[in-house]
Amino acid sequence: MTEDIRVLLVDDQELVRYGLRLVLEAQPDITVVGEASNGAEALQSVRRLQPDVVLMDVRMPDLNGIEATKEICLTHPDTRVLVLTTYDRDEFAFGALTAGAAGFLLKNTRPDELVAAVRAVRTGDSVVSPRITAKLIEVAVPHLERPGGRPDADLSALSEREQEVFVLIGRGLTNAEIAQTLHLSESTVKAHVGRILAKLHLPNRVQAVIKAYEVGVVTVGARDSDP
Repeated sequence: MTEDIRVLLVDDQELVRYGLRLVLEAQPDITVVGEASNGAEALQSVRRLQPDVVLMDVRMPDLNGIEATKEICLTHPDTRVLVLTTYDRDEFAFGALTAGAAGFLLKNTRPDELVAAVRAVRTGDSVVSPRITAKLIEVAVPHLERPGGRPDADLSALSEREQEVFVLIGRGLTNAEIAQTLHLSESTVKAHVGRILAKLHLPNRVQAVIKAYEVGVVTVGARDSDP
């Protein structure tokens, strides 16, 4: 039997935390182990409770969610941070993802999508709201250091199969979708993803997506094109 996913809720609004707890604890494989009302409390709770996933708000007193995320990712790399906010402004998305968050969702996300996101980041996937993904690529691509650069110059450390997986990561596919596309098991894909991130010195899949655009192996709009 797999262990429950241990979740810490961080939001300065008690009613929001209550609603999140109701949604998550209705699932047989998720346990809410604690709550925090600001970033400083979140850091203390992470040290004490060692959660698998932190649901992190952005705008909070004392220490905001971006700074708290950065500290958690530096000091507790096994804890995954999923930012959940009402704001979809670019700087919040970029700030959260640059800080090391495994995902960024808006608070109008459906309950089933939230549950799926918690499970996904726990297993190593990254989750970003489609609306945020579109903005992320739209804003980031024109400012990349080497858009359309030589892929072989950056990806020579990857095997042929890893390069195939990397392209599909860049197109935004999940592990399950990559497995189906390449006729592999999800566990094999997960192993490939881990090696890709290690070889390219990338903290998470979101950064891998940006890297794929940077070196030119995928282009804007590639998510919906044929593999």
